[in-house]
Amino acid sequence: MPELPEVEITARLLDRALAGTLVAYARAPGINALKSFDPPLSALEGRRITAVRRRGKQLIVEIDRDGDGRDQASRGPLALLIHLMSAGRLQLYDKPAGPRDRTSRLVVGVEDGRELRLREFGSKQAAWVKLVRADELAQEHSLATLGPEAWPSPGDPAGLKALLDAPRPLHTLLRDQHAIAGIGRSWVDEILWQAELSPYKRGSDLDEDEARRLRAAIVATLGGAIDHYEQAVELPIPDKLPLPLQIHRHQREPCPRCGATLEAVHFEDYVIAYCPACQTDGKVLKDRRLSRLLR
Repeated sequence: MPELPEVEITARLLDRALAGTLVAYARAPGINALKSFDPPLSALEGRRITAVRRRGKQLIVEIDRDGDGRDQASRGPLALLIHLMSAGRLQLYDKPAGPRDRTSRLVVGVEDGRELRLREFGSKQAAWVKLVRADELAQEHSLATLGPEAWPSPGDPAGLKALLDAPRPLHTLLRDQHAIAGIGRSWVDEILWQAELSPYKRGSDLDEDEARRLRAAIVATLGGAIDHYEQAVELPIPDKLPLPLQIHRHQREPCPRCGATLEAVHFEDYVIAYCPACQTDGKVLKDRRLSRLLR
């Protein structure tokens, strides 16, 4: 699933490539991905893309009033709000897709012949798009309910401790977009390993030193991933980004820090990876496939 670092590098690359270009056409081949009807998608035509940015895991393509910037109430600025969900990718191509393209859910052609496409892989088809008026964007439920950004600054340690002050496991809290926005299943493993905290430590039990370590780990881990992508990724954005993961998906391998064997807890659709020596005082958490978790 694309998370904060992956969405951030997507926004940066597309912003550099598209800011200032005119939209020639827009269509939604995957009609179930388009979750709005007013304004219509055709309202994008002739307008100028002014920016591409990120909020949490969502992408926002900002669109000017119209192609020549005239201030008309009926042609106010718009925004494309895009959520990639687990298998979506927003990519820019040098030429239009052929008739055999069956993975595109949204297609936006720009004046120079390039094409921005929201593509999705797999059968779930969960990625979605909304075209909204810019002055109504902040009221969109998916944005209005988000917590503070996890990066570049999730607040000071005391503020972070307050955000996570709930009797729930850190692994769950850090993935809760209402508590803190941008972290998902891949990067939460990396962050908790970096902070040397158990995935099942409750947020309400964090002490001041643990909150300080957790904040430092969030900033360093997410920032380091973005720096890595800046060096390793360019347009067109590949379907599979080179995720610089040290813990997630590396169970049964040596811990990069202490050399102990990394372990994992398997759920139906995801896996928690951790280092027993670094994070759980040497205890191996029992796998959900076999028995209930040890707390």
